[in-house]
Amino acid sequence: MPEPIIFYFDFISPFAHIGAQAVEPVAARLGRKVEWRPVLIGITILKIMGMQPLPQTPLKGPYLARDLQRQAAWFGVEIRPHGLKGVNSVLACRAFQFLADTDPARAQPFGHAVFTRLWQQGGDITPMPAVLTLAAAVGADTGALEAYLLADISKDRLREAVDAAVARGVFGVPSFAAEGELFWGNDHLWMLEHYLRTGGFTPGS
Repeated sequence: MPEPIIFYFDFISPFAHIGAQAVEPVAARLGRKVEWRPVLIGITILKIMGMQPLPQTPLKGPYLARDLQRQAAWFGVEIRPHGLKGVNSVLACRAFQFLADTDPARAQPFGHAVFTRLWQQGGDITPMPAVLTLAAAVGADTGALEAYLLADISKDRLREAVDAAVARGVFGVPSFAAEGELFWGNDHLWMLEHYLRTGGFTPGS
């Protein structure tokens, strides 16, 4: 069985919402699974890279808003910008990590549910009740999850996941990794597929 395609995501990114769906057909064609790993782009972009959020960057922000529409149409993924203020993905990412560690069959369905709530339904994913409701909808043990989210270990596990992503070179989401190569952005999925099919980057390889 070939190694999985690693999908690095943060729920607050609409491009990651697209990537969560767009990577699946690629993986299916290649006979690979997709392994999700959470990243906090507030850490990678704001703290490590010293940049402001990309949507707020002059010139690039309007471009990204248009590119989001183009990518959503190209990959056939519904996107409804929510307009919410102060959305925070930390608890949702911690909850995902808990499910990935303890109940992996429910981790990705939970992840899709979080993306759907924020980027299609316009619902906040910040408060714990919202996170627990989404976890319950996929059949997770919400009692165990709530206890985990209230414990320091939830902070430690997510910190470890983010540190591992940074060590891998991840700076933005979505990013995809396999066979020693890292690809940033949904617009590089074609290159990821070509590389995994041919082992190279030239058209004839």
